[in-house]
Amino acid sequence: MSKAHSSAVHTPSDRLTFHLAEEHHPESSTLLGFWIYLMSDCLLFAGLFATYGVLGRAYAGGPTGAELFDLPTVALNTAFLLCSSITYGMAMIAVQEERKQQTLMWLGITGLFGLGFIGLELKEFTHLILEGNGPQRSAFLSSFFTLVGTHGLHVTCGIIWLVTLMTQVSRRGLNAVTKRRLMCLSLFWHFLDVIWIGVFSFVYLIGAM
Repeated sequence: MSKAHSSAVHTPSDRLTFHLAEEHHPESSTLLGFWIYLMSDCLLFAGLFATYGVLGRAYAGGPTGAELFDLPTVALNTAFLLCSSITYGMAMIAVQEERKQQTLMWLGITGLFGLGFIGLELKEFTHLILEGNGPQRSAFLSSFFTLVGTHGLHVTCGIIWLVTLMTQVSRRGLNAVTKRRLMCLSLFWHFLDVIWIGVFSFVYLIGAM
């Protein structure tokens, strides 16, 4: 047997390795890993909701939610986040249609809604703390600041991620990598909207009664 012919012979292990290399899809593994992360975040927020459910009436002689919560402002904040979910959906439509400038425009609008949400939340926290109603005031306020603050921290991270992806899209365009990253951020952003609906209903609406 010639050297050329022997070099062309593949062992079963070589064929298996080649087959596995062909079957490896980074897009699927990335999305699977991100879904696993979101499930772990669900457990985090489930624990925070459970904690608030236990401590939400432990006022320690301090103010109640009905005395502290400004529902019109919270409703405006909710509208900001829900509108940001719509604009991110428009951005993903533009991604599918390969429209780079429209993608950047809708992402920018989404970021502005996110900044508006964070601004109002920081204003609420600052007002409560200046009035002497910080997290150390009662178990109710400790659980409130922890739950709402953790969600706000997630939104802040989402905004930073959003700006990073806008920079990548503007420089590299809508390639396979940026599309995959935009999809992951889409899942994250809509997840935060769902969590906030729970916060708005369970914390603010029930607490204001």
